[in-house]
Amino acid sequence: MNTPSFNIAAVERDTGLSKDVLRMWERRYQFPLPDRDANGERCYSVEQVERLRLIKRLMDQGHRPGKLIATPVDRLAELTPRRAVRDDPVSAIEDAELADMLALIRQHDVAGYQQAIHGRLARQGLQGFVLDTVSPLTQLVGEAWEDGRFQVFEEHLFTELTKRLLRQAIAAMPGGSRGPRVLLTSVPDEPHVLGLLMAEAMFALEGAECIPLGTQLPLVDIASAAAAHGADIVALSFSVAFPQRQIPDLLRQLSLRLPENVALWAGGGGVRRLAKVDGVLLLSPLDGIANALNDWRNAHSAGLLPAPDTR
Repeated sequence: MNTPSFNIAAVERDTGLSKDVLRMWERRYQFPLPDRDANGERCYSVEQVERLRLIKRLMDQGHRPGKLIATPVDRLAELTPRRAVRDDPVSAIEDAELADMLALIRQHDVAGYQQAIHGRLARQGLQGFVLDTVSPLTQLVGEAWEDGRFQVFEEHLFTELTKRLLRQAIAAMPGGSRGPRVLLTSVPDEPHVLGLLMAEAMFALEGAECIPLGTQLPLVDIASAAAAHGADIVALSFSVAFPQRQIPDLLRQLSLRLPENVALWAGGGGVRRLAKVDGVLLLSPLDGIANALNDWRNAHSAGLLPAPDTR
């Protein structure tokens, strides 16, 4: 029986560490040291991927990679803060149906989960579905992964099935006619797409014209796209997994690159506890999008430039 292994693209996706970083560590620290497949491509073992995930999590909390790589894997696990795991972790979830949906993912019941989320969307409408199903469920899945109740492939299953339905629901909506024109994307090393899709749904519900560009777009390309599309607003999503200390500088760099008349908004769990950033509107939670759009429209109808509320 062959030992499971992962190519470098899969490792990048699962750990959040870029291919360039993985290759640089291989040269500098001799870790990870992948095997090669028949085509000469790098193949990483399960053990290496698990260790890389621990290292990435600790890096996000401020630890230096060189020191972490030199630390034995059992010691890394001790350094990693983990939520307390309850005997019955779903019992504390207020919405019993959300707990059932988590259980369906853990049971790998694709049909059952799809039926459940389609039912929630039909009953709640798109806005309620985003705010009261997808948003809390995303947080619960993230917590389950962190404390070991979810495996990586289970988190991926949740993400793929949920984003498929969100895209279908967004595509079924009429095009935005009230403006503004909103370009949605994320910065490099931010691969999480659900936050962007939730934001796109909320913008579309308010009549904005959305230009979705997917994830991990370089800053220079974000600025070029904003100019090319005549965007009024660039909206970025940051997940809780993104290193928070990097966000303010990235936002400042992008703000300097954008055309003067383009506003920069940022949302997602990653900005929830972020201090204000001059010239950037921080949106958390999602239901703040409606008020922010209303303020933007009022300012522009009066011929005024909106002053971002950076509280």
